[in-house]
Amino acid sequence: PPHPGSLPHAEQGLKADGTMMLLIVGSKEPLCVRLAATPSRAARSYEAEFNTGAAKPDETAHLNQFILHSAMDMVDEAAENNPNMYLKVVDRFNDQNVYAYITAGHCRFLLLHNGNEEAVRNFFQEVYELYVKLLMNPFYEHDTPILSQSFDQRIHALARRYLH
Repeated sequence: PPHPGSLPHAEQGLKADGTMMLLIVGSKEPLCVRLAATPSRAARSYEAEFNTGAAKPDETAHLNQFILHSAMDMVDEAAENNPNMYLKVVDRFNDQNVYAYITAGHCRFLLLHNGNEEAVRNFFQEVYELYVKLLMNPFYEHDTPILSQSFDQRIHALARRYLH
């Protein structure tokens, strides 16, 4: 059962110019809460889908997940050759870019988006700050699903601020 003050999954969407999805993959295995229709409790990563209204969330969710998960190998390759935390664009699919950010603890943030690179960099930096604050919470166990409603709301606020 979730700890007090957390929700197993929040179903929220944001309006934007293009489909966006954030995936946070833990250092040991993927961690997961998905902010869209029909979330999976068995998943072990954090995913936030920001719905654009162009298609129903269910219609693009599986494709977006596939795109991000298939980019994981490219993230690992880029991380070997790049000492920076922000790896920029690691993959492309149609008009969407997959941006990557690797934390000091080897947690990977992936974002499917077709936006401004500087805005994406700022978004990742603020997501990283939120993630570090989450790790400092004595009630959060490292590399477990992120179930905090507050974390979800702040991720959505950051997406509105930087990615729209």
